Parts: sequence; C-alpha cells; structure tokens
Amino acid sequence: MSTLATSHRPRRRGWWLVALVLAAVAFLWVFPFLWMVSASLKSSGEIFAGGLGLIPETFAWENYGRAWTEGGFGHYLLNTVIVTVVTTAIVIVRCALAGYVIGRYRFPGSRLIIGIFVATLFVPTGYTIIPIVKVSLELGLLNSLAGMILALGGASNVAAILIYAGYFRRMPADLEEAAIVDGAGFLRVFLRIMLPLSMPVTATVGILTFLATWNAFFLPLVFSSTNPDLRTVSVGMQAFVGENSTDWAAMAAAGVISILPVVVLFVFMQKYFVEGIAGAVKA
Repeated sequence: MSTLATSHRPRRRGWWLVALVLAAVAFLWVFPFLWMVSASLKSSGEIFAGGLGLIPETFAWENYGRAWTEGGFGHYLLNTVIVTVVTTAIVIVRCALAGYVIGRYRFPGSRLIIGIFVATLFVPTGYTIIPIVKVSLELGLLNSLAGMILALGGASNVAAILIYAGYFRRMPADLEEAAIVDGAGFLRVFLRIMLPLSMPVTATVGILTFLATWNAFFLPLVFSSTNPDLRTVSVGMQAFVGENSTDWAAMAAAGVISILPVVVLFVFMQKYFVEGIAGAVKA
C-alpha cells in the first residue's frame, strides 16, 4: 500500500507543477487587462509613476464619469451597440443561407466558388476600402450609421460561411427529405429545421462577428471622419488625445467600458462557441 502511495506522489507533483506553470501563463495573459482596470482608477500622474503596480493609491472613480460624459463615450457606446447588433444579425442570416447552399447542394462550379472564397481570406481590408467608399458615396450613405452597417455586414465573412457549410454538411438528409415530402419549400426547410438545429454554429458566428464589429476601426473611422457623432468606441478613443496632452486615465476607463460587454457576452456564450467550433472542425 505504501509503495502504491509513493508511486502516486511524483504524478501529483507533476500535476502541481503543470498547474503552476499554466497559472503563471494565464496571469501573464490577463495582466494587460488587469493593468488597464487598475489604470482606470488612477490619476494620469500615478499611471506613469506607479509602473506596473495594480493597486491604486487612491481610487479615482471620476475617471469613468469623465470618460462617459466629457469624452462622449456614452454616445459612442450606443452607436457601437446599434452597429454591432444589426451587423451581426445581417451576417448570421446571409452566411447561414450561403453556408446551407454550399454545404447541402452540389452544383456546377461549387468547388470553384469555395476556392474563390478561400482566396479572399488573403486579401487585405485596405484593398476594398476604395470601392466601398465609392459605392457608399454614390448611394448617399457615407456619413451615416446605415452605411457603416452595410459596409461591415456586406463583407465577405468567408470563415463564417465555411463554418456553416461544414456544419450543415454533417447533418442527415432525412430531415430535409421528410420536410420536402410534407410540402415544405427551400426557405421553410431552412428557417424551420436547419437554422434552429445550427444554434451552436450560430452562436459561434455571432460571437466572432460581434467581436470583429465591436473592435472594427478602419471602416468606422472612414465613415465618421467628417461626423464625430457617428464614432464607435474604437474610434472614440481619439477623443482623449489632445494637441498638447492625452487623458490617459479617462482613456483607460473608456477601454474598460468598451471591453466589458464583450467579456460578458463570451462568458455566457462560450459553451455554444466551443461546440460550434468543434462541429465545424470535425466537418
């Protein structure tokens, strides 16, 4: 019995060592976020004088009030919520339909279309900004949230389409055949059967699109360049940069405000996110 207990001790020590290493790596990973939260509660002078310390000498809660009112972050946050929610809904519907057709149907040129989709992954965003601005200008949507939403929601979103296609390809054909026998058409089969069954993938695509849209900078910067009231949170950080000085404390507070909705969303949706990614990889 003692020999068995002795043999387990090295294993337990090995697990404890692995746990300590992973804890150290996790701390290093989240340290920038912790430092930003700490900086949001410090004065601008203490941010630079305190180095990497996480405990503020005095908690400057007024930084959040200054960021919310004087920096206009309340308005920028509202713009970001509107743009992100509507863009995410557009991307989910559009990519789900495209992924359903590519994943469930075989037609001439389908492989070519997939190859073109994959090739667009390597095209930088900057190459598409000129035609996007040109079309938006012609339609009178350049200085509006609607134009910003259409520009963000009309992107290729190849990864989302391929994730949906891989998931739909794994689903049994009996579901569709039974619905077609009952007289269901294409849209009814998609909306009543396929889309509800793809909720894990929808959650995955929704989270990825939400993150990408929430953190988007280039397109919102272009669409709000002549109208600061259209700024999103990522572009709104410029409000704290003056000609002669920068309000670092208020900027840190604004950064915390902007990242909290993303953290809360991921905490509640991480289960579906993992399931959707796993299903797409298996396919």
